[in-house]
Amino acid sequence: MVDAHLGAIGVWLAFVASIVGAVVMAYGLARSRRTAAPGANGSVAVRAGDGRLLAPVILVGVLLAVGAMEHALVTHNFALVFVAENNSTVTPLLYSITGLWSALAGSILLWGLVLSIVASVFVWRYRHQALDPVIRWATLVLYVVSAFFFGLMVGPANPFDTASGVTQGLGPNSLLQDNPLVAIHPPLLYTGFVLFTVPFAFAIGMLATGRVGDRWQIECRRWTLIGFTFLSVGIVLGAWWSYQVLGWGGFWGWDPVENAALLPWLCGTAYLHSVLVQERRGLMRVWNLSLSIATFALTILGTFLTRSGVINSVHAFSESSLGPILIGFFFAVIIVGFGLIAWRGDRLRSPGGIDAPLGREGAFLLNNVLFVGFAFVVLLGTVYPLLYEAVTQQRVTVGAPFFNTVAVPAGLTLLFLMAVAPVLGWRKMNGGVLWERLVIPVWVGVGTVVLCVAFGLRGTATLVGFGLGAMAAATAARALVLSTRGAHAHHVGWWRGLVGRANGGMIVHLGVVVLAVGVIAATSYRHQAELALHRGAVVTYDGHRFEFEGVRTVTSPSRTSQEALVKVDDAVFAPATTSFGSALQEVGTPAIDSGLFGDVYLTFDAVGGLGSTSGGQAITNLPKGSVGIGVVIEPLVAWLWAGGLLIGVGGVLALLPGGRRRATDPPSAPSALVTDATPGERDHGESAERDDAPEPVGALVARNLRRA
Repeated sequence: MVDAHLGAIGVWLAFVASIVGAVVMAYGLARSRRTAAPGANGSVAVRAGDGRLLAPVILVGVLLAVGAMEHALVTHNFALVFVAENNSTVTPLLYSITGLWSALAGSILLWGLVLSIVASVFVWRYRHQALDPVIRWATLVLYVVSAFFFGLMVGPANPFDTASGVTQGLGPNSLLQDNPLVAIHPPLLYTGFVLFTVPFAFAIGMLATGRVGDRWQIECRRWTLIGFTFLSVGIVLGAWWSYQVLGWGGFWGWDPVENAALLPWLCGTAYLHSVLVQERRGLMRVWNLSLSIATFALTILGTFLTRSGVINSVHAFSESSLGPILIGFFFAVIIVGFGLIAWRGDRLRSPGGIDAPLGREGAFLLNNVLFVGFAFVVLLGTVYPLLYEAVTQQRVTVGAPFFNTVAVPAGLTLLFLMAVAPVLGWRKMNGGVLWERLVIPVWVGVGTVVLCVAFGLRGTATLVGFGLGAMAAATAARALVLSTRGAHAHHVGWWRGLVGRANGGMIVHLGVVVLAVGVIAATSYRHQAELALHRGAVVTYDGHRFEFEGVRTVTSPSRTSQEALVKVDDAVFAPATTSFGSALQEVGTPAIDSGLFGDVYLTFDAVGGLGSTSGGQAITNLPKGSVGIGVVIEPLVAWLWAGGLLIGVGGVLALLPGGRRRATDPPSAPSALVTDATPGERDHGESAERDDAPEPVGALVARNLRRA
C-alpha cells in the first residue's frame, strides 16, 4: 500500500500546487491592475502575486506519483487496481514500464508528467521576463490546465485506487506487448499534444493584455514548432507500429483516434506557415491567434475521443466517465479563446492586405485554406457518426473512401504549393523571374513522370503525385544548395546552410515529399493475395517465390507463438499467431521482408484441417498439412518511415540558431503602421536575393559575420 499512498500524495500535491499557483498568479495580475496608476508601487504588487516557484512543486508531486506507479508496475503490486488490470507476473520489464500509459488513468498521469515538465521549463525559460503581463497570464493558463488534468486524477481517473486479495493481474492488452514501439510512440504523441498548450497560453496572454502584435507571437511559433516536431514523429511511428502489429498490411486507416492526432497536426502546420506572413507583413493576426486556440482545443477533443469510450477503435481506451468533463473543458477553451478574439477585434486589424495573389502571401493563404479545410473535413467525418447516433440512436460509419475523396486533391495541391511557394517573392512576383527559378524543378518533375511511364507505371493521379513530389524535392534542394553555397563562400561553415527556421523547413519539406511518395506508391501499387502453401511446393506471386517449410511452436514465460516458416526468395520468415500470458485471445504477428523499394508482408491466416488462425480463412477446403498465408506486396513503404525521420531532423534543425529575422526587425509591409520604409522603397519590394530562397543567404551571412 506504500505505492498507493505515495502516489496519492504526489497527485494531491500537484493538484493543490496547480490551484494555488493559479490563484496566486490571478491575485498578482489583479493587484498589478489596481496599482498601475502613475506613482503606485506596481512592482511590489506584482511580486506579491508571483507563483513561479509552484511549477517545480507540481513537477515534484507528479514525479513522486509516476515513480510510485512505475515501482508498483515493475514489482507487480496488484494491490493497485490499475496494476492488476494492466500487468501480470509474466509481463516483461519493458512492457511493465510502458504499462503506465496502457490504460486510461495511467495515460492521464503521463499527460500530467509532460505538462508539469513543460510548465517548469516555461517558467525557467522566461524567468527574466517574469514580470511581463503576457508571461504572467500564460503562466496562469498553464496552471489552470494543470489543475484540470490533476483534478481528473484525484477524481474519476484516479490511478491509485486499491483492492485487496488480488494475486495475479490480467496483463496489458496483447497489442501493447507485441512491439517495442509502445515505449516511444505514445510519449512522443503526448508530448506533441501537451506542447501545444504553450501557444494557447501565449494567445490568451496576448489577448488578455491587448498586446497582440509584439514579439510573443514569435515565441508561439517556436513552441508550436517543437510540438509539431514531436507530434509528426509520433504520428509516423504510430503508423509504423500499426503496420507491424495489426496484421492488415496498412499504416493509416482513418480510424477516429488516428484522426484525433491528425487534426491538431493540420492546424499546427497551418499556423507555422501563416505566422510567417504576420512576421514579414503584419497580416493574418486574427487567423494566427485562432489557429493557436484551435490547435490546443483539438488536442482536448482528441483526448475526449480517445478516453471517453464514445468510439470503437483499436486505439481507444475503454468506456469511462470522463466524457462529459472533457467535452465541457473543450467548449470552455473554445468560448474563452474565441470570446477574447471577438473582444479584442479592434486591435487585431491588420495594417495592410495581400498585394497580389502571385506572391508568397497568397501561397501561404491558399496553404492555410487547404490545411484548415481538410482539418474540417476530417473533423466532420470523425464526429458525424457520434452526432448521428446521438440523434437517431442508430450507428453509422464513415470510412476511408470519404476521407480519400478530399485527401487526394488536397495532397496534390499541397505538393504543388511546396514546389512553387519557396521560390515566390513577398508581394508581387515577376513571371519571368518565377520561371527562371522554377525551370529546373519543372524539368525534374517532367523527367520523373516520363521515367515512371517508361517503367510501366500508370494512373493519372499517381503520376501527377510523383511529378509534383519530384518538383517539390528539387525546389527544396535548390534552396538548400543556394544557402550552403552562400555560407561556404563567406567562410561561416557550409552547415550554416542547413540550420535555421527556413532551411530546417526545407528539410521538413523533403521529409514530407519522401513520405508522400511512399504513401502514393504503397497505396496505388499494392497487391494482396491469400496463398495456399504446401510443404515442398513453390508458389510464385508478383515476382516473388514462396515456399512453406513447416510450423513450429515457440514458448517463453510471457508468450506462446505458433510460427509458420515461409521461405521468401532466399530468406526464411516466420509469421505467427501469439498469445500473451494468461490471455486466451490470440493475435497475429506479421513477418515483414522490408527493403528500400518495397515490402513483402506475411500473415499466418489458416492451418489446413483446423480452420482460421489470425485471419479469416479465405481459401476453402484447405487440405491438411498446408497453410494459408496472407501476402501483401507494397512498394516504397520504407520511404514513409524515412520521411518521418527526415521531418524530425528538419524540425530540430529549424530550432537551431541560424540566419533568422530578429524580433526587432520590422515586418515587410506596404503600410506605414508596420514599417518605416519610404513609399518608394515599399513600391520596389524586397531584393531578388531575399525573395529567391526561403533562407535569405546574404542576410544570414551578414548577420553571422556581425555576431562573430
